[in-house]
Amino acid sequence: MVPRRRAVLDNAIARYCDRIQSALDHVREHGTAGDGTPEQRLPQLDDPVREFLSASGLASAALGTHHGVRLVLLDLMRNPATRTTKTFASLVIVARAVRHIRETGEQLMLVTPSSANKATALRDAVLRAVDAGLVTRDQLRIACVVPRESAGKVWHSRLAADPGLRERNPVVVHDGSGAAVKALAQEAAETCAAELARAAGVRIWHTLDLDNYRAADTVRAFYEAEFLPLPEGRIRWHSHAVSSAFGLFGHHLGTRLLAAEPGARDDPPGYLLVQHLRTPDMVQDLYAGAASPPYRRHPVSGLYVQNANPVFPAAAFDPRESIDPTFYTERPATAPRMSALIREQGGSGIVVSLHECLGRYAQVRALVAQADVQLPADPRKLREWSLVMVVTGTLLAVERGLVRADEVVLHGSGSYDADDYTPLPADALRPAAQSADLAEVLHKAAGVRDT
Repeated sequence: MVPRRRAVLDNAIARYCDRIQSALDHVREHGTAGDGTPEQRLPQLDDPVREFLSASGLASAALGTHHGVRLVLLDLMRNPATRTTKTFASLVIVARAVRHIRETGEQLMLVTPSSANKATALRDAVLRAVDAGLVTRDQLRIACVVPRESAGKVWHSRLAADPGLRERNPVVVHDGSGAAVKALAQEAAETCAAELARAAGVRIWHTLDLDNYRAADTVRAFYEAEFLPLPEGRIRWHSHAVSSAFGLFGHHLGTRLLAAEPGARDDPPGYLLVQHLRTPDMVQDLYAGAASPPYRRHPVSGLYVQNANPVFPAAAFDPRESIDPTFYTERPATAPRMSALIREQGGSGIVVSLHECLGRYAQVRALVAQADVQLPADPRKLREWSLVMVVTGTLLAVERGLVRADEVVLHGSGSYDADDYTPLPADALRPAAQSADLAEVLHKAAGVRDT
């Protein structure tokens, strides 16, 4: 069977609801989520729930071949209110919250650290649930903690424009690193949980755990099985611009669940990790902790250059540059697990520079246009670089002999520009220097005035 040139699915979570529930059951039985996590159950798929889930669109398109390797784009960016793959996990998390609220009568407050995109997607999912009448504004709230450097990437919505919703759903900024933001969110959530439950009847759900994301991202594998069947005898890899690779772990779980079905083929794919120079930790772990090669400044171009290691950029503006603050996780706990998976199934990794992304930008723009994905003509307008990074990294990996596959499915996990959204206004951001500051914000969001 030859895969269709372009295939669009408008409501993937609704279509694969039973399989996603099976994935949730698997995660509950074999995962690591703590006792404070609401049950891994989705609500009944009635019309309001279907409408709530309708933002989970998926599409794919063939992009031709590059040096003999067939390229396919998996478009995970079809929700116009987020333009990132974080929509899928966010809808599943909020759907679970809806069921929990309905069955227990408890109010819930989601608490999440984020580099921005997860915050935008969870806030969008909470607003969708309120607008669909699945919950009230008092039953479900969300508090997000983001690094100040990426606060401009959090999208404005009615969750901030409406004064009542803004108070219940705060966005908190912290001046520290991504690791500090995660630690702050976890400490405050743990510190406040008992008091908020006692004083306001609000239960805290800290959503960062990988298992809150893996089950939702199985939707990629289910879509692949239906719309991108692998021809016999071909080797397929999946490429992804990653920080902690949550999306690929979800895809992997989906492939394992599909392989366990009666009569199913088992063709485990390889994975190509794409990272930037600021946080190349997963790629370095894959290559046994290899250090970045030494760069020297070219006397004519002024670029930093190296030719010792094809995994790293040949040229860069800065050997420690950050292309996008989305990719902020240093030493992710998932790295050893992903390295083991790639060594077992196949794959590799590559680090890209901003110089390389800009040099390939026109080519990338033309390629993804075949999938009806539009990039701005001026790359300075781009605010989310995941798509450009994964396409650039895949092209370079193929050219450098790092890909040993017949085809690569490129996971388009995020792309938006300055015209796609309005950033949150400054007065919608609440600073928190320490756990006590965040605790005060959480208390106010829950309706507790005296802390």
